[in-house]
Amino acid sequence: MPVPDHLLLELERGQRWRADGTYRGRYAPSPTGALHLGNLQTALLSWLQARQACGVWLLRIDDLDTPRNRPGAVEAIQADLHWLGLDWDGEPILQSRRRGLYASWLSWLRRSGALFPCRCSRRELAGLARYPGTCRDGSAGWGWRDRRLPSWRLRVPSRDPDGSGDVVVRRADGFIAYQLATVIDELALGITDVVRGEDLREALPAQRSVYRALQQQPPRFHHGPLRCDAEGRKLSKREASSGLMALRELGLDAPAVVGLLASGLGYGPPGARLSAIELLEDLTQKGIRAGHS
Repeated sequence: MPVPDHLLLELERGQRWRADGTYRGRYAPSPTGALHLGNLQTALLSWLQARQACGVWLLRIDDLDTPRNRPGAVEAIQADLHWLGLDWDGEPILQSRRRGLYASWLSWLRRSGALFPCRCSRRELAGLARYPGTCRDGSAGWGWRDRRLPSWRLRVPSRDPDGSGDVVVRRADGFIAYQLATVIDELALGITDVVRGEDLREALPAQRSVYRALQQQPPRFHHGPLRCDAEGRKLSKREASSGLMALRELGLDAPAVVGLLASGLGYGPPGARLSAIELLEDLTQKGIRAGHS
């Protein structure tokens, strides 16, 4: 089934941006709470890599999961980035304002036969490395059953090189799944490079399967180091002590925090004080790269 013209226009615009050779990166936090130092460390790395390449750096707010969004979090994210000197290009892009685009792609995938309904619960799939294909025969039905809708899965070939299994593209609660929305955005926005934390490396197989289903090439992926607490655990937004507010209450200013983040990336010694621009100038001669995938 051919892709509708309005969706082709979105793809072609993104392809033109990518074809002109300009680096296009993005930072895509979720407004589910205050950014912690791990989030900000990734933001700094993403910003450094884009600016070192004289490229574009976009701010995308992944706010589709509305029950988890916190009031004021979008404004707080922008304020934190501004305070650290991490400037972005253009207006922030809110995924909640792009639901029509995602729904159109979802509709096309369903009409083309690429999707099937799945009624497996998380409990039933717990502990499995990949989806076992339980509902692939199509008998699950698309409508309500026992006051519950099915999730929608992308039918991924068994010989898929990444071994992702059948990817959820619409959740049972009706929300567009992250794996579909982020792929569509990277394509439509012409993103050439995605810099994110090492913890998101596990999302690569599913996302690559979605790119293949759309017959599109993915951007380059780079995964930076995680920032952990004193016990070696990944930082969480639930821990208020891991955000900027706590550091500012301790008397740390922006140069001190940038130095702290830079040391976590291996770009300077602990205790360094410098602005984001100064860090960029210092590192330009050395080259700035996260891990490539």
